[in-house]
Amino acid sequence: MRRGTRGPAGLGAPPLTALAVVLALTAAGFGTWAGWDWYAAAHDDTAGYAEQRDAALAAGEQAVQNLNTLDHRSISRGLDLWESSTTGELHEQLASGREEFAAKVRTAKTVTTAKVLSGALTELDDRAGRARVLVALRVTVKAPGDASTDKDSRMLGELTRTDGHWKLSALGQAPVGGTSAG
Repeated sequence: MRRGTRGPAGLGAPPLTALAVVLALTAAGFGTWAGWDWYAAAHDDTAGYAEQRDAALAAGEQAVQNLNTLDHRSISRGLDLWESSTTGELHEQLASGREEFAAKVRTAKTVTTAKVLSGALTELDDRAGRARVLVALRVTVKAPGDASTDKDSRMLGELTRTDGHWKLSALGQAPVGGTSAG
């Protein structure tokens, strides 16, 4: 009689089953972690705040550039752009002085263009819809018969969110060097 060299019955099956269970548990754990991480990111206020920050900065830079760009050949279009970039008291000032300012620009026949060099939000209150922006820009002025001149400046602007859009509500020169902001 021959004796078999077989091991205990079913010894090969448990290691494969155990490996399958471990892999299934690992996959389930990873899936749970990924799902929780996705849910937390989707419901995190930080992403919404970052979107508002980026939107306010982009709108602030564009509005400051708009208010420093004007061509005497298309003065109405340029001043319309100024007004559409502003709100509040600044908007009222621009609208009320529009005709007088347009006449001066037509007489001077200047072309002013601005290029944003850099910008940063210095303050953002997303809930109140208020922000402050600091923008560095290069303004080029061309008068008839004259060479163009460049001037670098820094502007401080206040933004207000109206109808879901950020608009300038105040604009002024930023202090330079050791001068105080007063």
